[in-house]
Amino acid sequence: MASKAEKKEGIWETVKTVFWALIIAGIFRTLFFQPFWIPSGSMKDTLLIGDFLFVNKMAYGYSAVSCPFSMCPIDGRILGSDPERGDVVVFRHPTRGVDFIKRVIGLPGDRIQMRDGRLIINDEPVQYEDQPDFIEVKSRQGSQQLMPRCVNDPVPDGGECIKTRMTETLPNGVSHDVLNIVDGWIADNTNVFTVPEGSYFFMGDNRDNSEDSRFPAVSGGLGFVPAEYLIGRADRIMFSSAGKSLLYFWTWRGDRFFKAIH
Repeated sequence: MASKAEKKEGIWETVKTVFWALIIAGIFRTLFFQPFWIPSGSMKDTLLIGDFLFVNKMAYGYSAVSCPFSMCPIDGRILGSDPERGDVVVFRHPTRGVDFIKRVIGLPGDRIQMRDGRLIINDEPVQYEDQPDFIEVKSRQGSQQLMPRCVNDPVPDGGECIKTRMTETLPNGVSHDVLNIVDGWIADNTNVFTVPEGSYFFMGDNRDNSEDSRFPAVSGGLGFVPAEYLIGRADRIMFSSAGKSLLYFWTWRGDRFFKAIH
């Protein structure tokens, strides 16, 4: 039978083990990866509400908002490569101080425009290919209990919510699905945006349900995102739950576990 001293020593060893495990996990999170839950439907069907992923913070190096050390750059990045068109990126909103996730559409110097719901980059329309409709259940989703919008609204609770889907191919060959809910939406036709040096133009894949660079920051939108606000690239979904809480195991989406993000 263990003595009181042995029991006390065993408890102390457990406390030390837990302490160092938390320290290591904190360092790992700070230096290399940051967890991120998808809270909204702005990136459907690439990312769904309830997807959980780790953000690769080393993909673009450390920025002013992601550097873990006191010697972070005031602006720009250190030790990183540049984002590529089509990357899915987590970044800090330049004026709100909250984290967003969108797709890189415009690089520094690019001219971006939407015309009749189609993307034009540097005066060249991108390629589109029709795909089968994206269909989901019309019901409240995620911890915020958001209700999806549908092409075929009004749709009763529990009914089929339809969005038109196309594959969009960017000039560098990156392809991804985009969704459409309504034609003639406010951001389906825009002026030409010229991306400033050191900044990026972001859009959500769920085009009619995304607050992105098509809306200027001065009016409460996103606008251009300077490089120093980039946190990292989203490469893979680790876990996914369609329920209000991840504890609702019967709502887990097993087919999305460890799914690569394109």
